[in-house]
Amino acid sequence: MGVYRWKLIKSRSSLAHSFMLRTVSAGSTRAVAARIAHRHSFHSTTRTASHQPNSPLELDPSLQALLHDVDLSVLKHKSRYTILNSTLPPGPRELEVFPTDPDAQDDYLSAADLDLHDEVPDTKEKRKSPAAVFGEKRYGAIVLPLELQNTITRLISSSDKSMLRTDAKRLFSHEDTAGGDAEWDASYNVRYKSRQAASRHEARDVLGHVKHRLGTSWKVEHVLDWGAGTGSALWASLHSFQEPHISSEQDFGEDEIRTANSSVASYIGIDKRDGLVSIGKKLTADVDLGSTTVSWNKTFHSAEKPVRSAGEIVAISAFTMSALPTPLKRKAMVKEMWESGAETIILIDHGTNAGFSNIAEAREFLLKQGRKDTDNSDVSTEAGCHVIAPCPHDGACPIYFSGSTKVNCSFSQRLQRPEFLRRTKHSGVGHEDVGYSYVVIRRGPRPTPTETQAGRVGEVGLREQAKAMRATSAVTELVIDGEHLAEHRIEEEEDVGSTTSELSLSEPRMSPSELDAVLRAEAYSWPRLVFPPLKRAGHIILDGCTHEGKIMRMTIPKSQGKQPFYDARKSEWGDIFPHAPKNSPQMRFEAQKTQMTRGAHRQKKEPRTFEARLNSDLEKERGKIRQERKHARMERDGL
Repeated sequence: MGVYRWKLIKSRSSLAHSFMLRTVSAGSTRAVAARIAHRHSFHSTTRTASHQPNSPLELDPSLQALLHDVDLSVLKHKSRYTILNSTLPPGPRELEVFPTDPDAQDDYLSAADLDLHDEVPDTKEKRKSPAAVFGEKRYGAIVLPLELQNTITRLISSSDKSMLRTDAKRLFSHEDTAGGDAEWDASYNVRYKSRQAASRHEARDVLGHVKHRLGTSWKVEHVLDWGAGTGSALWASLHSFQEPHISSEQDFGEDEIRTANSSVASYIGIDKRDGLVSIGKKLTADVDLGSTTVSWNKTFHSAEKPVRSAGEIVAISAFTMSALPTPLKRKAMVKEMWESGAETIILIDHGTNAGFSNIAEAREFLLKQGRKDTDNSDVSTEAGCHVIAPCPHDGACPIYFSGSTKVNCSFSQRLQRPEFLRRTKHSGVGHEDVGYSYVVIRRGPRPTPTETQAGRVGEVGLREQAKAMRATSAVTELVIDGEHLAEHRIEEEEDVGSTTSELSLSEPRMSPSELDAVLRAEAYSWPRLVFPPLKRAGHIILDGCTHEGKIMRMTIPKSQGKQPFYDARKSEWGDIFPHAPKNSPQMRFEAQKTQMTRGAHRQKKEPRTFEARLNSDLEKERGKIRQERKHARMERDGL
């Protein structure tokens, strides 16, 4: 009975507690509502019930007409709340067949017309003038011949890879010791430091440039290579001189260019290093050389001189003069090349100050030999010699004889590294740039310079002239009706085409072969860009070696014309530039009168004039008088 009473009391107490909580909550709600009502009582405007719509505004009739005209009605605006059914994409629809209109067929291009437009793109060569295209550098990057890559890959696969890496580090990285190394077990001399992996292939760039300058009449039949090494000049000549049915504009390494298709009849490599010669023989052992006969000699004998039949003889030496220890041996090698009777002599060396000095001295020696032959009346008509490239003159080198030792005349060529070279050097870079200096000497007098100014206008110049002519012509007809728009466009294109043809007729009408012959004769006097161009927004600065025998700084501004400015902006280091500058050029380097050695004017004292000697004597007498006065003052003071 007591337990039941205790439970009843507990349930009553819980009910009373819940009732009190409800009472407090209701009171709080009434208090909050009272506060809100009290706050709204202080508002300045009365608020209608939320369920009642706002009363419509009474607008002026003119304003209502304006809103309806410009489609600014509130009811026509899209709601911010989208309906689910309206967001669904529309279903598929069938294509409607339009009726064919025979008059509208001219507005569309057929597949053949599209192919024709694709075959004639607006390339850089079309925009440049023909003269600038003729003078540009022919090859951007050299690729090793595929046959040479395959041969080297086979040799590497049959040898020890770790030893190849060690030998490469010995040859390219470490300095040579005077006594050699007893552990060096190679078939060539340890004292020879080779750079044939990249440098020796600049011969292909030089041969390609000379072939372009001399034209198709320059047919090489025999090649003499001094310092042949592994035969890099052999590969360069085989791929440079192909049979006539092989296009000469193909890049090296294409499938169309093969060693078996070369027009070279014989190649004689002259080198005393048996190890390098043996490697050269291995490289050509399994290659089809066609009708070319290859021989290797340690020295050159006049009895082995090839007999000229139809083609010419080319003597080449690539990166050999730097390997010779003394100037006397370098001079003896260049003299052998001259006495070989070769019509064209090509010398290439490294793009350093030492390599440039070797090239400049050899150039001066060969030009002196040519002048001696000219003075001798018993020689043939091919007496004398002249420079084909890079110099546009036969005088003293303005850089070498200027006395400056900080600059040199060199150029740069990029080589695409093959896979085996990247692995050997442990490098992921797919190319390398190598500097080189060169000179090309050809027997015979220098061609007479011509000034025809042909091929100076390209597509950029033609468009500029056509635009100027259209601006000066009066407007004769206004096209209003849209139906005649296509006819007006066709007539406008015909007018532009006729204007362009009229402008092109302002120059002498020549065939491509005739124009190349004229440009080839003019190119002997065009300046060679010996430094990279400085390209600014409104002008281009070019440093070129001119036919006067000076290094001149030429400025080509925009005001000179769109065509010269475009050609200057697209020019590169090593090009020959055909346009004359608008303003007078500034001289940068000039050959000194005393041409003894480079920098000799710093050591040799110039003779003084009488006034200079008199001033010097007076200064000495003044010094003596000052010393006497000083001693007299010291004696008087007792010092």
